[in-house]
Amino acid sequence: MATIRKRGPAQWEVRIRKRGWPVTCKTFETKYDATRWAREIESEMDRGIFVSRVEAESTTLSEALDRYIDEYAPNLSDPRREKNRARAIQRRPFASRFMATIKGKDIAAFVKERQEEGAGPNTIRLDLALLSKLFEIAATDWGMESLSNPVKRANKPKVPAGRSRRFQDDEEERLLAACDERFACVVKFALETAMRREEIATMVWSQVDLKNRSVLLPRTKNGESRTVPLSPAALNILKSLPRTISGPVFGMNKDKITRAMKAAADKAGVPDFRFHDLRHEAVSRFFENTNLDVMEIRAISGHKSMQMLARYSHLRTGRLADRLAGMKRGDTGS
Repeated sequence: MATIRKRGPAQWEVRIRKRGWPVTCKTFETKYDATRWAREIESEMDRGIFVSRVEAESTTLSEALDRYIDEYAPNLSDPRREKNRARAIQRRPFASRFMATIKGKDIAAFVKERQEEGAGPNTIRLDLALLSKLFEIAATDWGMESLSNPVKRANKPKVPAGRSRRFQDDEEERLLAACDERFACVVKFALETAMRREEIATMVWSQVDLKNRSVLLPRTKNGESRTVPLSPAALNILKSLPRTISGPVFGMNKDKITRAMKAAADKAGVPDFRFHDLRHEAVSRFFENTNLDVMEIRAISGHKSMQMLARYSHLRTGRLADRLAGMKRGDTGS
């Protein structure tokens, strides 16, 4: 049965003792809240569905984020970025709250706050993805079985349609002409493989198998390994490069690649073109110019879902009209 006693001028302690269940205690500011909670817990015990709330009610969001940073973030493809995101959430006032007290309305308030700060929809969704993952881990791995996930009950900002920037007219030729020899190889390799910027920047020769015409990516953005087949053009690019025992194949980190792309695009007069747009271009060309089916293209690009793959595939209307006229993929019509 439940025992409710007053502690101090504004606290009420509930202590529930019931055969077959652990002693359960909690303190409230009003007797009404204490009585209501006692009835709820006793009802759950009577029905055999009670789950201890001790962990969830004694662990703050900030403390849970510390544990997430220590135990889970290091296993992700970009630990530094995830840790920075978690640290930023820890600076929010609601991070001092106990996990069990955070509700959907608190997540909605967090979303509104981020929007007012000027954060984009995708950035906010990444924040929410981290919080959702944290609550799921706490409930399944950290003994907080009673904890529900408030992120699932909050409305999420709509993500705008993915970029569809592709080369127009002679933009590809102009861009390549504006690149130095090393960066031109990087651009051409990205167009042949659809590999991400970081995958190219961190690729080392031990991952390259020229005999079997492939590159093994042991850890990608999705946290999974992937083997990328190499086209004849991609093979020729690699064969033209000097071999080194250690260090990246192209000798450029991801930030240097980004700066080189901006400088080349500005010099060539190719507006609003980013390195990641090469991935869009490459995937779209796989659909337009090869006989690869969608599953084969997905295996090359490493997209986790067909929905994500579709966002990266922007086919030119003229090519689609040629297909309707009976032309096979890859045919030039000549």
